[in-house]
Amino acid sequence: MPQLYDIFFASSNKYKYQEVKKILDNFGIKAGFFKCDLTEIQADTIKEIAAQKVIDAFNQCKKPVIVEDDGLFITSLRGFPGPFSSYVYKKIGNKGILKLVQTKRNAKFQSTIAFCDKKKKPILFEANVSGKISKNLRGKGWGYDPIFVPSGKLKTFAELSNKNELSHRYRALKKFASWFLNKRVSTYR
Repeated sequence: MPQLYDIFFASSNKYKYQEVKKILDNFGIKAGFFKCDLTEIQADTIKEIAAQKVIDAFNQCKKPVIVEDDGLFITSLRGFPGPFSSYVYKKIGNKGILKLVQTKRNAKFQSTIAFCDKKKKPILFEANVSGKISKNLRGKGWGYDPIFVPSGKLKTFAELSNKNELSHRYRALKKFASWFLNKRVSTYR
């Protein structure tokens, strides 16, 4: 019998899906993986990118779907790489970011979860986590996790065993889950 899902998560990144699935499982929401390549527009905000990506995802899978777009915003670099985080990571990686950041290391991670269904009107959920850029690579995480230390912690996201309880992605998914569960309850009344 096929697995029934409440929602699909569209991405080409299996690591991101694994995090999303674990987080949504905690809220009682079953997320399936819709592996696909989505058009990623160049825009000044993560919200714009996520909204466009979720429409593209829905047009491909024709099921209720979410996408996540996030970015690392480094204060001393005037918010760079921000909405260009994925591209910058592919080009210069964490070692390149560490070379760019000198003394002022304040940063934030921002996440936007975008939902779309047959109405084709994206609904967005945003959250962020403040922190700083470490002085060197620490831990075996993916993406920028080995260089981002959340405020109040001494370890990078890659070193933390409870990252999924405090990350920007967790906070945005928590907002989405609350909305989605309320929507589901009100639909069946």
